[in-house]
Amino acid sequence: MIEYKIFNVTQLATNCVYLKDTATGCNAVVDPGDKSDELIAQINADGGKLDYVLLTHGHYDHISFAKQLADMFSAKIITGKENERFLTDSMLNLTAFHNMTIEPFKADVLLYDGDTFMIGETKVKYITTPGHTRGCGCFIMDKLLICGDTLFCESYGRTDLPTGNDNDMVDSFKKLKQLEGDYTVIPGHGPTSTLNHEKKYNPLMSRV
Repeated sequence: MIEYKIFNVTQLATNCVYLKDTATGCNAVVDPGDKSDELIAQINADGGKLDYVLLTHGHYDHISFAKQLADMFSAKIITGKENERFLTDSMLNLTAFHNMTIEPFKADVLLYDGDTFMIGETKVKYITTPGHTRGCGCFIMDKLLICGDTLFCESYGRTDLPTGNDNDMVDSFKKLKQLEGDYTVIPGHGPTSTLNHEKKYNPLMSRV
């Protein structure tokens, strides 16, 4: 079973998610877009270790503190294979457009669609969901769906940024709609939702 806590980071109010497997204490952080003293305090309170840093996609507001956090706690960085270039390309991660700099870094583990891994005793499935960017993906565990900037509460991520694509987003929503059962949805920004709610009220999901 997984527990989660959301830390709001960056000027764009990114949802940085702290995950902990209740059986083992194994933990992970999703999308550390900026330093959060509260998050670091939480990790230290839980034993001062961090196993994984997970990245849903490669925009600066989701990856800017990933390498620093991983180095701080000797954690492994995990993301999708199609997201690899975003970690080193300032045009793709958008820092070039915002007078920002992120030191290029590499992930320790690159995932393909349908790959799984474990956070302690909790099985995590990764699915690719391009549309916002080519490298977007979602992490699914227990009844939790962490979807970055693909699916928002009654909305979805913009598709007009580099490698974004409307048709890809439609296909990704079809994939999410086909998931069986209900999930708590944690988007990259904004309030949490549920998959059943989105199937009913999200304007794009209702059309696919």
